[in-house]
Amino acid sequence: MVALKELVTFLDDILELDAFPHDSSNNGLQFQGINEVKKAVFAVDACEAVFSIAADLDADFIFVHHGMSWGNGFKRITGIEAKRITALAANGMSLYGAHLPLDAHPLIGHNALIANMAGLKNITPFGGYDGSKIGFKGTFDKPVSIETLAKSLAKKLPSQGGYSIIGNPAQKISSASVISGGGAYVDLFKELYDSEVECHITGEANHSAFHFALEAGVSIITLGHYRTEIPGVLAVMNSVAEKFNLDVEFIDFPTEM
Repeated sequence: MVALKELVTFLDDILELDAFPHDSSNNGLQFQGINEVKKAVFAVDACEAVFSIAADLDADFIFVHHGMSWGNGFKRITGIEAKRITALAANGMSLYGAHLPLDAHPLIGHNALIANMAGLKNITPFGGYDGSKIGFKGTFDKPVSIETLAKSLAKKLPSQGGYSIIGNPAQKISSASVISGGGAYVDLFKELYDSEVECHITGEANHSAFHFALEAGVSIITLGHYRTEIPGVLAVMNSVAEKFNLDVEFIDFPTEM
């Protein structure tokens, strides 16, 4: 058992929330439940389904990458928001969200972990977003084909899923960048165009990304928004378990996106 305040302070500190003042995700404790935590669960998304599973597991605390409070927060608590908050309140569960801090963390963030899975070396921050570098880039010891890299990552990532490639799968590359989730946004391609990055690894890419990738001369590997944003959640879970010897569990609720 750990005091909620102590757990929140630990998470605030290791995730360095103060370093992301421009993040609209309202990082940190988003809903306060009971003051003592006996069981904590970890998931990618704040949603009614995850809250229901957490309640069935008798959890007191939920950590997610995608929280339920964004920007200026709630103006009216009705409809879906009311259902979610009711589920939390009825079971005394707290909700903690960490968005950009979990993307960008150099040790326990999604992107640093995926960069290591990919075998990248000489890793440095990359990918400006909301005033912060949220991804990483690096080089390979030996050139690797894009398809070989994609297959390897698809096997290593948690949960189930495949991959897709924009570009030539047989092309051998010596460098790559990583930004999880929806990490193929328009402004990034300007940065990719000016860099020496040959392949960008992300979760999902929208229609327009196809043309931007071709024009920037960069191939894209997509591995699923959901899957690429599990690694950091698991790393935080393990950090909490190690620090507090707390009962923890990951809730895998794939979106297949």
